[in-house]
Amino acid sequence: MIYRIIMDIFFAVGIFFTISGILGILRMPDTYCRLQYASSIMTMGCGPVLIGTAIFGFSTGNTDIAFKALAAFFFILIIYPAVVQRFIKAAYKNGAKIDSRTKVDDYGRDKLNE
Repeated sequence: MIYRIIMDIFFAVGIFFTISGILGILRMPDTYCRLQYASSIMTMGCGPVLIGTAIFGFSTGNTDIAFKALAAFFFILIIYPAVVQRFIKAAYKNGAKIDSRTKVDDYGRDKLNE
């Protein structure tokens, strides 16, 4: 019973962050902000769901499910921020417009130094 409550809490947290990230994607003004929210959805939305799945696997004796969920969680946690950073750099090189309210343009600064 306690495993079920803990799993439900992790699933609720994951769903909350996923819905919040989707709303953030819809409200953000430019591509760069939207990509940041997509990163939040992957790390903070999928992470708790995968941890809840791992708890389910351990509580039912399916350790293969649990280990696969934990491996996917750590893979997403380590790899996805770097992937999003590369997506943002590619969007910048392809000319995606920056919102007028943006105060700092680090990629533009780097471009001047090349």
